[in-house]
Amino acid sequence: MGKKMDRITIDPTVMNGQPCIRKLRLTVRRVVEAVALYPHREELYTEYPELEDEDIRQALEFAARNLESQIIPLEAA
Repeated sequence: MGKKMDRITIDPTVMNGQPCIRKLRLTVRRVVEAVALYPHREELYTEYPELEDEDIRQALEFAARNLESQIIPLEAA
């Protein structure tokens, strides 16, 4: 980690200040969810043609950085 995060934008007037991709109305959270829902990138890009590989990489890195110091309990199955 440690590369520049120039594609993640936070603007209080866009999506209630949630972190977004390149000032689009596409949140980092939605990108991470979409990566999980569409394991094949072709499907992901069909659903979100505005996304680029670097957008996805930075969204995943941003999410990982923000989870780094959190302990999240999972329910036992």
